[in-house]
Amino acid sequence: MMKTLVIVFHPSIATSVANKRWLQELAQYPDRYTIHNVHQAYPDGNIDVAREQALVEAHANVVLQFPVYWFNCPPMMKQWLDEVLAYGWAYGTGGDAFQGRKVALAVTAGIRQADFTPQGKWNVTLAQLLAPFDVTLAYIGADSRRFFAFYGAEDGPKEVGYAERLARSAQEYERFLAAL
Repeated sequence: MMKTLVIVFHPSIATSVANKRWLQELAQYPDRYTIHNVHQAYPDGNIDVAREQALVEAHANVVLQFPVYWFNCPPMMKQWLDEVLAYGWAYGTGGDAFQGRKVALAVTAGIRQADFTPQGKWNVTLAQLLAPFDVTLAYIGADSRRFFAFYGAEDGPKEVGYAERLARSAQEYERFLAAL
């Protein structure tokens, strides 16, 4: 069985609560998951495109894990998409690296789920915010899967039962990945 590559885009994973907890859960299953933190791998911001492409090719499934960052992805994730998903590799003539490869998004949102509804505070769903990623995955021929999300990450210590909710989310995240 080939492993799932979890590519983490978090500019400050050391201070993260939710993303870090998810990674702690996945680290219990080293035979199933390769965790690759792009910010740690490239602190200077210079992405080794060939290395990234080889990592993708060595895995059956790919998960892009990131915090929703100003209603989008962190800047280094956008850079990774721009540089790694190259013509001739990810799309275009000979670009079939993602053909049939299962790819999913795993996101943490600081905002509560109730605020991510058409009637909520921001009048938009998380699925709507993530639509550009769905289109990108379709464009490269990936077998795009639904996303996994944790809402209300910024509530943290203020929320009664937050640690338990986060622990449940980490376990559900691992089950989500195992079912890809």
